[in-house]
Amino acid sequence: MKLGVNIDHIATLRNARGTSYPDLLKGADIAINAGADFIAVHSREDRRHIKDEDVFNLKENVETELNLEIEATQEMLEVTRKVKPYTTNMVPEKRGELTTEGGLDIINMYSKLSSIMEQMHSIGIKVSLFINPNINQLKYIEK
Repeated sequence: MKLGVNIDHIATLRNARGTSYPDLLKGADIAINAGADFIAVHSREDRRHIKDEDVFNLKENVETELNLEIEATQEMLEVTRKVKPYTTNMVPEKRGELTTEGGLDIINMYSKLSSIMEQMHSIGIKVSLFINPNINQLKYIEK
């Protein structure tokens, strides 16, 4: 089992202050030095926490695995292709939500998710899906 630390809210504080601090890279280093095996960030469509430059800086400067949480959209797939994180966790997004409120609807999104997963696997990126603990969703994912 590996420990991942999500550092989105370091960026939330930085953005709320309109400054360059707290520093996301320093936060990642603190987490790694405290035992984190990987760093996770959620690059949301509205970029309210993590900016694209944050993702690239983390990938380039952090000496551990990067997990990029994204919505299953073409725009976010392109960002992921450029960054090439170790893993990607696809999550649903709703405008206005404070944090992710639920899982992906695998049944209704199966074709889209399968296509995106194939593309990510083809460039060596591992993929996980954020789903609700619903037996029908779990059975459908076995496909």
